[in-house]
Amino acid sequence: MIYLDNSATTKPHPEVLKSFEQVSTSFFANPSSIHQLGGETEKLLIKSKQQAAMLLKVHEDEIIFTSGGTEGNNIAIKGIALEHQGRGKHIITTEIEHPSVYEGCKSLEKLGFEVTFLPVNQDGVVSIEDVEKAIRKDTILISIMHVNNEIGSIQPIKEIGEIAKKHPKLFFHVDHVQGLGKVPLSLDNSGIDLCTMSGHKIHGLKGTGLLYCRRGVKLFPLFHGGDQEFAIRSGTENLAGAVSLVKALRLIKEREEKESGKLLELNHFLRQELKNMEKVVLNTPEESAPHIVNFSIPGLKPEVMIHTLGKQGIFISTKSACSSKDLDESRIIKACGYNQIRTKSALRVSLSYDNTIEEVKIFLNKLNEAINQLKEVME
Repeated sequence: MIYLDNSATTKPHPEVLKSFEQVSTSFFANPSSIHQLGGETEKLLIKSKQQAAMLLKVHEDEIIFTSGGTEGNNIAIKGIALEHQGRGKHIITTEIEHPSVYEGCKSLEKLGFEVTFLPVNQDGVVSIEDVEKAIRKDTILISIMHVNNEIGSIQPIKEIGEIAKKHPKLFFHVDHVQGLGKVPLSLDNSGIDLCTMSGHKIHGLKGTGLLYCRRGVKLFPLFHGGDQEFAIRSGTENLAGAVSLVKALRLIKEREEKESGKLLELNHFLRQELKNMEKVVLNTPEESAPHIVNFSIPGLKPEVMIHTLGKQGIFISTKSACSSKDLDESRIIKACGYNQIRTKSALRVSLSYDNTIEEVKIFLNKLNEAINQLKEVME
């Protein structure tokens, strides 16, 4: 099997699975229980927060454990909107956000909020000037992803953070789900108030994630109950999930430091070979994340190629797994200004540190074979 769909999810690391099993076996008590086992469980939860904070270079009371990226994005966006709507009801985001941000903002429009969806250029990058111009007196939130999940474009988060600092009455949220462990992002003194991360994108487990919430930022909770997670996310804590997430975070940070050069080499080789391939056009810009390469085969339905490769044990995808069942055009590639020939035939290869040059070569060879075989069915 050659797995090249790591932006959809990753294979859990054995050490992550081991940590989840150990905690589930030995620390199964409710952290809120007042007996000794509950107390030991609570101590482990606090330790997990301390370790996550240390790895991210933030304060432990700025870590909120969640079930993943979608929940984290919804808590951040709706939490700010509902808590601070008395100050203003204007939100700024982009046309290429993940569905959990894009649809989350759309849902707020039904509640009377006004959302500015900023355009991007052909490289899928938002203009810093456009962000600054869009800010109004009633703007309460800017939500812009770090790395795009379909084409790998990297947004100018540092520069947008500097703009946000000049407007202390608005908040800046970053969806860092795709960038985590691949494209470094500093949170300290960055202008970022909220930042979403997910476990299953970094060889952790599905149903795990965290939201960085800067000290002093107030959110309206979407869940009400026993006031766990600073009353932002009530409900009995998933301790085994939290411990496994921190383990995955530690491991991916180590690999990012040691193996980022390897990932870049794989990316460059893959891009160059695809450029030279007949009937293939690249959608991913030159300056992009090292693990995502998006390309189109005009005239060929992407699901046909996915199933052809899948029969040979090679797994790639079309767009975001959250919207890939809708096999129409890619909203992201359309926003970059490409025509329907490109937007309806896009395919995505997403790498991990586990992938090898041999796997990439086999994929390219099988892709080329499939293109030649499928020429007659191309529109």
